[in-house]
Amino acid sequence: MRIDSLRARLLALWIMLLASCAATAYLLYGLYTQSTTVQVAEAEVAATRGCRAIIDRMTGERGRRAPETSPERATALALAGLPGVEGGVWTAAKGPVAYAFPTYEGTGPKTDVPAAERSAIEEINAEALRVEHAVTLRRPSRTQVLVLQSCPLRVYAPDATAWTMLRTHVNEGPAYSRLLAGFGFLAITVVGSAVFLGRFLIGFSRRIARLEAALAAPVAETEDLPHLSATGEPELDRLVDALNAAGERLRAAHERAMGAERLAAVGRLAANLAHEVRNPIAAMRLKAENALASGDPERSATALRAVLGQIARVDALLRDLLNLTQPRSIARSPTPVSGLLRECTQLHEDFARAKGVSVAVEPGDLPGDDHPHLDRAQIARALDNLILNGIQHCPSGGRVAVAAERVVRDGALLLVLRVSDTGKGVDPALRPRIFEPFATSRPEGTGLGLAIVREIARAHRGDARLVTREGEGAAFLMELPWRPS
Repeated sequence: MRIDSLRARLLALWIMLLASCAATAYLLYGLYTQSTTVQVAEAEVAATRGCRAIIDRMTGERGRRAPETSPERATALALAGLPGVEGGVWTAAKGPVAYAFPTYEGTGPKTDVPAAERSAIEEINAEALRVEHAVTLRRPSRTQVLVLQSCPLRVYAPDATAWTMLRTHVNEGPAYSRLLAGFGFLAITVVGSAVFLGRFLIGFSRRIARLEAALAAPVAETEDLPHLSATGEPELDRLVDALNAAGERLRAAHERAMGAERLAAVGRLAANLAHEVRNPIAAMRLKAENALASGDPERSATALRAVLGQIARVDALLRDLLNLTQPRSIARSPTPVSGLLRECTQLHEDFARAKGVSVAVEPGDLPGDDHPHLDRAQIARALDNLILNGIQHCPSGGRVAVAAERVVRDGALLLVLRVSDTGKGVDPALRPRIFEPFATSRPEGTGLGLAIVREIARAHRGDARLVTREGEGAAFLMELPWRPS
C-alpha cells in the first residue's frame, strides 16, 4: 500500500487516534492511581490519629493511666470523630481487651473484632511491641486497601497496644466512577471511529474500483472515454462530472480531428489523383483521335474498347477514393473468422493459379463458440485487398498465406489477421508511407488498396501494420478488438 494514498492516510489517522486514546487511557489510569494513593494516605493519617487518640484517652496526668477511663470507653470516645475507623486495645497475654466502631453504619453497634482481620491485627500488634513504636500495615485486595495502625500502650500494660483499622474502597466512589466513564468513552470513541473509518474506506474503495472498472472497460466506437455514473460521494461525483465533461470535449475534438484528417487527406490526394486521372484521359484522347483520322471501322472499334477500359480504370480509381475519404458505418455482428478466410481465399484462387501462385489458409487456434464482433463485408474487402496485393507481388511459384489468431495484449483481447507472401518484400524507402494513398511500387497500381485496409481497421477501433521480413517477403497484420463494445 502506498503511503501517499488516501487509504493509507486514513489508516494512519485511525492509528494516531488509537494511540491518542491509549495515551489518554494511560493518563486516566495514572490519575486514578494517584487518587487511590491519596485515599490510602488519608486513611493512614486517620488511622494514626485514631491510634494517638486512644493513647491520649488512656493517659492521665504525668503520663500515667487515667483510672476513671476504661479501655472500652476510651476507644469509643477516641474514634467517635473519625468516620470509618475501628480499633481497640490489645495485649499479648489476653488478646483483645477493648473494641469499638462508633461510626459503623450497620443496624446496631458493632462490638466484636472482625474475624477475617484478627490474624492481621494480632500480627501488627506483635510487631509494634517488638519494635516499640507505631507500625502501619497495608493489605490491598481487589476492591479495597486495608490500613492497620498499632501503637504501644505502656500506660495500660507492658504488653498492651492500641490499634486502629480503616478500609479504603479503591474501586468504588467518584474516582472509580470517573475512571469507568473515561474508559467507556474511550472505548466508544475507538470502536466508533474504527467502524466509521472502516465503512468509509470500504465504500470509498468500492466506488474507486467501480470508476476504475468503468474507465478500463472497452467503449463504443463513438466514444473516447466512457460515460461514468454518479457514485453518491460528493467529492468523487465532482471528479466524475469533470471526467464526463472532458470525455465530451475529447469526443468533439476527435470528430473534428477526424474530419480535418479526411479533408487534409483529400487535399494531399488531389495532386496524385490529377496525375492518375490524367494518364487515362490522355490515352483515351489519343485513341479517339487516331480512330477519327483513320476511318477504319475495325480500328475505331479497338479504340472504343481501349477507351472503355480506361474509363473503367478511372471509375475504379474514383470509387476507391470515395471509399477512402467517406466515413465508414460499421455494422458489427459475431463473425466466424475461419469461414471468412476460406471464402476470401477461394475468390482469388483462379487469379493466383494463372500467376503460378498458391493461396492457403493456415490453421489457427480460434475458439469455436466465441466469435469476434466485426463488419463481415468490410473485413472481407480488406482481406481481398491484402490477398490481391500478395498475389501481385509474388513471383511464379510463390505462396500467399492467410492466418488468424486471438491474443491478449495489455489486458485487451484482440483478433490478429495476417496475410503474408513470399515476394521481394516492401522497398525500405516505401515502408514509412506504405499505408498512404497512392503509395505503390507497381506502375499499374493505384496505391489505394492498403490505405483502404488501414481505414477499415481503424473504423473497427484497430489498426493495420507491416511486419518487415528481410528476404522473406512481406506480412501485413490487422489488429482488431475482439469485442469492443
